[in-house]
Amino acid sequence: MNALRRCVLLLAVFAGTASVAVAAEQSGAQPANNEIRLADATIDITFTGNAAGMDRNQVREWIAASAHAVQSYYGRFPVRHVRIRIEAGEGRGAQSGTTYAYNGALIRVGVGRYSDGADLKRDWIMTHEMVHLAMPEFPDKHAWLEEGLATYVEPVARVQVGQLTEETIWRDMLRDMQKGLPAPGDQGLDNTHTWGRTYWGGALFYLIADVRIRERTGNRFGLQDGLRAIVAQGGSVEVAWDVRRTLAIADKATGTNLLVELYDEMRDAPVAPDLPALWKRLGVKLTPDGAEFDDNAPLAGIRRAITTPPAGRRH
Repeated sequence: MNALRRCVLLLAVFAGTASVAVAAEQSGAQPANNEIRLADATIDITFTGNAAGMDRNQVREWIAASAHAVQSYYGRFPVRHVRIRIEAGEGRGAQSGTTYAYNGALIRVGVGRYSDGADLKRDWIMTHEMVHLAMPEFPDKHAWLEEGLATYVEPVARVQVGQLTEETIWRDMLRDMQKGLPAPGDQGLDNTHTWGRTYWGGALFYLIADVRIRERTGNRFGLQDGLRAIVAQGGSVEVAWDVRRTLAIADKATGTNLLVELYDEMRDAPVAPDLPALWKRLGVKLTPDGAEFDDNAPLAGIRRAITTPPAGRRH
């Protein structure tokens, strides 16, 4: 998005309370308190604003947990170095987030200075912003590809490392994915820049792509394999690539043309997938208590594979 990604922070919150294991590089020297060293990346943290009373160690653990989820999902951290600026203010919890790609990767997140560990574990913003690091810069009309990706991948990545439950994210998808459906007058995702179409319309694109890739490949490959290929070939927020080139790299990794096909299907036309039918095929149902699963549904295996780390999948 022209060297800058802006996240409108009105999305439905994906909550999680599970404990987190952080995979950091083992080295002789102890990292400085404002630095996190992963096996393949360095994260520099700075605090601005009124940070009096803020528990910086808990903030650091939150950042490290988010990095772990993104690193695990992509098979490596998307960039070698990122600066994270915590802008302390009043209140509790993460309150805003923006990812920049000017003069190196930079993430700015506003955080209430009275936040505790529970507030931060519930947060989705830091992981959402870190997912942005894994996609090249596109022209503004393709913002839905960037924001939709972060909306879809963030909760899946967190489930895969145990930070959220499957029930939580499927409940939230059942509740919120309909916000991405086209309204009257819609002209396709490249031309309709409402909040719902940008975030949830983009997320719907990636969900459908994930399911279709798995259907076509007998569940041997999924969206995650394609996204890993983009990162492995140098795709990140620090480079500007053509959309078709980027999607073609992902398609090649899965042995399909599904992302390019779906892009052509949805970019200029108001495509409205039959969500009730999709949920039924995946075997997931919204109940007053959350999400209920039907493991005898036709695509139940695909539903399970989406939230299972690649190393744990059985094909």
